[in-house]
Amino acid sequence: MTNDQEVHAPVVLDIAGLALTADDRRRIAHPLTGGLILFARNWVSRRQLTELTAEIKSLRPDCLVCVDHEGGRVQRFRTDGFTALPAMRALGELWMRDAMTATDAASALGHVLAAELRSCGVDLSFAPVLDLDHGGSSVIGDRAFHRDARVAALLAKSVAHGMLRAGMAHCGKHFPGHGFVKADSHVATPVDRRSLKALLEDDAAPYAWLSATLTAVMPAHVVYAKVDHRPAGFSERWLKEILRERMGFTGAVFSDDLSMEGARHLDGAALSFTEAAALALQAGCDMVLLCNQSVDDGKAVDELLEGLADAAADGRWSPDPDSEMRRQGLLPTAPPLAWDALMHDPAYQRSLERLP
Repeated sequence: MTNDQEVHAPVVLDIAGLALTADDRRRIAHPLTGGLILFARNWVSRRQLTELTAEIKSLRPDCLVCVDHEGGRVQRFRTDGFTALPAMRALGELWMRDAMTATDAASALGHVLAAELRSCGVDLSFAPVLDLDHGGSSVIGDRAFHRDARVAALLAKSVAHGMLRAGMAHCGKHFPGHGFVKADSHVATPVDRRSLKALLEDDAAPYAWLSATLTAVMPAHVVYAKVDHRPAGFSERWLKEILRERMGFTGAVFSDDLSMEGARHLDGAALSFTEAAALALQAGCDMVLLCNQSVDDGKAVDELLEGLADAAADGRWSPDPDSEMRRQGLLPTAPPLAWDALMHDPAYQRSLERLP
C-alpha cells in the first residue's frame, strides 16, 4: 500500500511461541496488521505474558491484542493466579434458580475475566458467546448460556457490562447463531436451513436486542441456505443489510478464523487466504482473523499480508477508514491496574465473591 491510500489495518494474526521472533516483529510492523490473537501456546506465566504484550505494544501501540477467553473449556490462561472461570452454561443454570443473582454473577464474571487479562496487557477477549443451546452442537455446547434467547441476551449483556467496567471491549459471537447446527465449522461447512423469519425470532434475536450494547460481533462460518448461499461472514446480506441496516449495529465486525474449513470454500471453489480475506472485507467485516498459521514458518501469514496489499492496489479490496475507526475504538482508553493492585481492588474482590 502506498502512503496516499486510505488507512485500514484489518489483519489479526498470531505468533508461534512465548516470545516474538524477528519474523513476528516484521509482521506486526506491517501496515495491514491491526491485531494479534494469543493462544495457550503463547502462555507460561503472567510475567512472560506481560512482557510479550509490552513488546507488541512497543512495536505497534495501536495493535489490538486479543484472545479467546470465555471460561470453561475456552480459557487460554488458567494458572499463575488466573481465576478458573465456569462455562457460560453455569450462569444459565443459576438463572433458572435465581434470575437476578445470575445477572449479578454474570457481571462479576465479565469483570474478573477482563480485569485479569487487562492487567497482563491483553486488550480484547472474543466473548461472550450468544449462540443458543439447542443441545446438538458439540462445538458450542456448554459455551452457550441457555436455550432461551431472552435469557442468553440478558446474561450476555451482564457479562459485557462487567468487561466494560474493567476497561475492555467485547465481541458477541457467532452471528446470527451457531448453536442449531451440529457440524463444526472448524472442520466442515455447516448448513442451517431455517427461514430468515425463524432465525430472526430465535437465534439472531440477541443481536437485535443488544444492538446498542455490543462493541463487536463475529459472524459464523455457517451457510443459512434460505437467506444466502454464502456463509454469514462472507454475506453482504447478513452483515450489511441485516446486522447493520435492520438491527442498527454500529460496532466492529471480525471474521472468524479464515483457516477454518467453513471459510475455505465459496461457490464451489477453494479459496486462498487472500481471496477469503478480501471477500470477507467486501461483505462487511472490518477485521479478518488468520489463526494457527505461524506455527511452521508463517508463510501463509506473509502471503495474506502481501496478497491483501496487492488486492488493494489493483482494486479487489478497498481500505475502509470507517472500519479502521471501529478497530481503534476497541483499544482500551485507560491503563489497567497492575496485578498486585488488582488483587487489592475492592471491586475485583467483590466480583470474585459473586462468581457462580
